[in-house]
Amino acid sequence: MPDAPTAAARGPISRPTPLRQAVYDALTKLIVNGSLKPGQHLVEAELAENLGVSRQPIREALQRLHTAGWVDLRPSQGAFVHSPTTEECAQLLSVRALLETHSARGAAQHATPRDVARLWELQQTGLTALAAGDARAIVEANAALHTHITLLSRNAVLAELIPQVDRRVRWYYMPIAKPRGKDAWNEHARIIEAIAEGSPHRAEELMRRHTRSTTDFYCKQIAAVAGQSV
Repeated sequence: MPDAPTAAARGPISRPTPLRQAVYDALTKLIVNGSLKPGQHLVEAELAENLGVSRQPIREALQRLHTAGWVDLRPSQGAFVHSPTTEECAQLLSVRALLETHSARGAAQHATPRDVARLWELQQTGLTALAAGDARAIVEANAALHTHITLLSRNAVLAELIPQVDRRVRWYYMPIAKPRGKDAWNEHARIIEAIAEGSPHRAEELMRRHTRSTTDFYCKQIAAVAGQSV
């Protein structure tokens, strides 16, 4: 007869997500997908009504979002969606670039023809979203393609690290998804070709250029918006 701890461990522990966590996750998602825009004033009563909860979990979530850098709390004014700075953009995307270039190199070393076929499927999903002008779908397709390249690298550490920056990368990418789209997806195609050829050096260099171009494009946009607001 199995001992009690072993028997108890056989089934998954099912526990509903605490309300405060569900509210935090919901607000984070709304910020990432652009429903709540940078600089937007966040009114507790309105958020509570929209999410069907009381103001207390909203207040707790806003405090956590402030700590995590998603929200700014201004004395006597309230909560506002954080507006990323050029420096923040450069720091995060430079880290992402390091991780992504290693992913592309590994993918070129390990990808099978079936893996490459899946990359082309994801590429087509992105092109379809781009043709439809659907920014959210473009962002999701972009994330799916980059995530799959990471998986193909067969590097467990990369697979663990990249999701830690993924949500913020999606947030940054949302406003440039359409204007940057055509060039970005052309660059994706060249990266996939290098992976298909089994050329790790070329895949790595193309990914480096791709991530640098995205970083430059985003930072220029932030600078332009900042200049208009002066």
